[in-house]
Formats: sequence, C-alpha cells, structure tokens
Amino acid sequence: MITRDDVLHVARLARLELAEPEIERMIEDLGKILEHMAQLNELDTSAVVPTSHVAVETAPFRADEVVTGLAFETALAEAPRQSDGGFAVPAFVDEG
Repeated sequence: MITRDDVLHVARLARLELAEPEIERMIEDLGKILEHMAQLNELDTSAVVPTSHVAVETAPFRADEVVTGLAFETALAEAPRQSDGGFAVPAFVDEG
C-alpha cells in the first residue's frame, strides 16, 4: 500500500511540489498502479522467452531532405528579447 510518506518521498526525488489534493490523488493512483502490477505478476510467463531488446526492422521516418532555413535576421526579429546578436533567454536552472 502506498502511504503519504511514499508519495512525498517520490515527489521530493522528482523535485515536485504537490498540493494536498494532489497528494491524496497520487496515493490513490499509485495504489491502483501497484494493484495492477500485482495482477500482472500473477500471470504464468514461464513459456515466454525473455526479451532483452526490441529490434526495429525499418525506421518509420521520412527521408531527410535539405530545405532552406529561416534567415537569421528574420528569426532574430521575431525574438521577444535579444542580446549580443542572439536570442536572450531566462535562466531555467536554479539549484538554490
């Protein structure tokens, strides 16, 4: 059974801040997931060959085509902020 402490521990590891309703919902949702996994563990898989990887015969991608890109000046003109001839972006990592 998933406890509140389990949810808070996982949230801390994932660096998530959960509101009280989210904590309660996660307790319920994670509990359902573990119940389903327990049901799967009851299946007899002794005749199933273990799979170490799945081979893909063909990649479902389109062929590469060289196309003309957006002109630098045009792209930069659309930027909300510019700095030293390039795009200015906010810092997004705060280890504080």
